[in-house]
Amino acid sequence: MDQSQSNGTFCSVLKLNTSGHVKPDAFLNKCVFVTGPGDAISLSENSPSSFPIAFRSRDDSALSPERLDLDRRGLEECPLLEGMGRLRLLNFQHNLITHIHNLSHLRHLAFLDLYDNHISQMSGISALASLRVLMLGKNRIQRICSLDNLTKLDVLDLHGNQISQIENLSHLSELRVLNLAGNCISRVDNLQGLDSLTEINLRRNCISTVTEVDQLPCLQRLFLSCNSITSFDELACLGESCSLYELTLDGNPVALETWYKQAALRCVLQLRQLDMKRVTEEERRMACVTARKEDEKKRESHKQAMHKEKRRLAIRNAALQWEGVRACLELPAQNGAKEEISPHPQVCVLTVCFSVCSRLLEAGGVNLQSLSLSDSHLAELDGETLRLFGLGALEALERGWGVQTAGAVTVIAFRYIHFDAIVPTLPRIRVKFPNLSHLIFLETNVSRLPQLAALAQVRRLDQLTIHPEGNPVVSLSLWRSFLIYRLHHFNLHKINNLEVTMNDMISAERLFGTLGHIAATETPRCRLLVLLEESRKRQLQFLLEGRGRRAGLSPEELRDNGKLLGEGLSRALFNYPSRDCCNVGAEKIWVQDRLYIQAQVQRTSDTNLKRESLHKLWPSMFMEMVRDCVLEMRDRPAFRQACLNRLSTQGK
Repeated sequence: MDQSQSNGTFCSVLKLNTSGHVKPDAFLNKCVFVTGPGDAISLSENSPSSFPIAFRSRDDSALSPERLDLDRRGLEECPLLEGMGRLRLLNFQHNLITHIHNLSHLRHLAFLDLYDNHISQMSGISALASLRVLMLGKNRIQRICSLDNLTKLDVLDLHGNQISQIENLSHLSELRVLNLAGNCISRVDNLQGLDSLTEINLRRNCISTVTEVDQLPCLQRLFLSCNSITSFDELACLGESCSLYELTLDGNPVALETWYKQAALRCVLQLRQLDMKRVTEEERRMACVTARKEDEKKRESHKQAMHKEKRRLAIRNAALQWEGVRACLELPAQNGAKEEISPHPQVCVLTVCFSVCSRLLEAGGVNLQSLSLSDSHLAELDGETLRLFGLGALEALERGWGVQTAGAVTVIAFRYIHFDAIVPTLPRIRVKFPNLSHLIFLETNVSRLPQLAALAQVRRLDQLTIHPEGNPVVSLSLWRSFLIYRLHHFNLHKINNLEVTMNDMISAERLFGTLGHIAATETPRCRLLVLLEESRKRQLQFLLEGRGRRAGLSPEELRDNGKLLGEGLSRALFNYPSRDCCNVGAEKIWVQDRLYIQAQVQRTSDTNLKRESLHKLWPSMFMEMVRDCVLEMRDRPAFRQACLNRLSTQGK
């Protein structure tokens, strides 16, 4: 081999080719090799150890004692290198070597090139502690090993082998270049300890996941072309690397996406080159803007996740508190209720509807707006639906509501709140939410028919849902008919997702109409005034005291008003004194009853005294009356004239 061929060969060895990207130029700057003419050697096979022996002439040894070039010699074994202990560079490229032997005595060897051979195991190199560059590309190696003593290794080239896993490299703290292109690696890991690594070539593998790259403090170039990476989620660790400035991902499925370039720059903001192309400032600026938006989106997503967890805990605690209240109230279990149960033909449909309703109440929608949130209650607005969980959520009804926001609310759902605590808020709901059309009660202890009458305080209602769970009243056979009768003025369209038909209204009127009429006509006036609301009391007093005539109403109008009053009165008598009324207004009601009874007793007593006095005075009074009449009629002409004068005076 002439000198030009030798120089050309070793240039390709040291710099490798552009596809390998192993360029130990820095190493070449540190080491000075004698590059004389081609090595004229003789190989002798007359060796007792069955290995060929390599001989060099004295002139060649003196001219280039640290370098030996044995490429393209058809070698099947590594020859014995007699008298070459000073070698620092050894080239075995393009031979047929299957095992590495006879090199352990080369204590000064720094560069070993075994590219393009038939080597299947990395044995025979553990003694080469001074080795800085190891070239084993294009062989048949299946596993990385035998590098324990090669702690000074600067370049390791293992491309074009059959390696399936990165391993046994963590001790190579001085390694700068690692070439594993063209292998069978599926996952990038086990990179800890490679603190000096600046370049990794992993082209043409089967990689789908990349990890631990962020643990390489000096990594500058990473080549991942032609792999199986489908998402930037598999490259999340790249975003944590502060030194990486060159990256290739072409040939991966992820590189086919239209947003690929922006996503790559967003993942690694400091990139200077992507897929061998320079990154412009405009591209970097756009990537930064996108990254900021993504960060904001992540923060918002995290915030939503935290709110979702707080929401879940609030609903859970509200449910636990309700269970305690339920235990104190001793609510009957739905399946063991003793009341008469009237099975409905559409019970299966109702069960499904209630299940869906319950899930929707707890799940919420995408436009949730939290109004009040604590450890034990939750009030939230989801579009047109206001959801209230737990007793404390009723505070949301007292907040300042905008006209537009309040007007948009059409549904209010109550859960884990005692119905008696809800009743005092119904008048405020009527005023604050003018477009309310649907009320939902779930786990609110609606247990008696009179409780349903409290819903008459709402302005209007098209639909009403009382979930069987936690509301024992639904187990009563007549609850629906009573609701239709009592809330007749609402003209309800649906109750528990079932249409209210004309037959339902006729049946309800037949059941409760007569009872209401009897109650309205037979109840004493004093009891009517106590039972009715203030507006009803004033109306009743207006008609009963005859003030309608003094107001100028005709008898026909008064009769019509009385008819309307009678119809409304029969329904209004089915009233429910809420817990608030019982606790706060009970004393007032009892005082009114006591005062009324006292007045009646006093009036009766006075009447009795008057009767007794009249009974005592009546004989004498009667005698005086008879005497006055006799004396007056004694002079008949005068009596007649006096009567005529009285009549004429009254006529005028």
